[in-house]
Amino acid sequence: MTQEYGLKTTLNIPYETAIEQATAALKAEGFGVLTEIDVKATLKKKLDVDFRRYMILGACNPNLAHQALQTELDLGLLLPCNVIVYENDEGQSVVSIIDPIMMMGVIENEALSLVANEAKARLQRVIAALNN
Repeated sequence: MTQEYGLKTTLNIPYETAIEQATAALKAEGFGVLTEIDVKATLKKKLDVDFRRYMILGACNPNLAHQALQTELDLGLLLPCNVIVYENDEGQSVVSIIDPIMMMGVIENEALSLVANEAKARLQRVIAALNN
């Protein structure tokens, strides 16, 4: 059985549109996209292998990141929050976001739970917005 460690939705929209909509929904919840990694292009360039269209977006909410870093300086190892957008075998677009509660579960610091809960609530709203 696979452990769930992300918030996920499957959309019947083109891949490029899913990236645009995910980015817009993240922005509406205070997250900016700091990095974009085109996994398909990277694997082709580095290994000369073909892979499905797959983008990793490094999303960050500056206020939440600041709160978390003030609590646990080494938390930067877990930032930014990764959001993946890929095309599945049926041609649908999948958007999946790391669950901040699962991610921060590796750190034994109760003070981070408020930040993790706030981040998860915002990211759940991102998924909900994509489903509308």
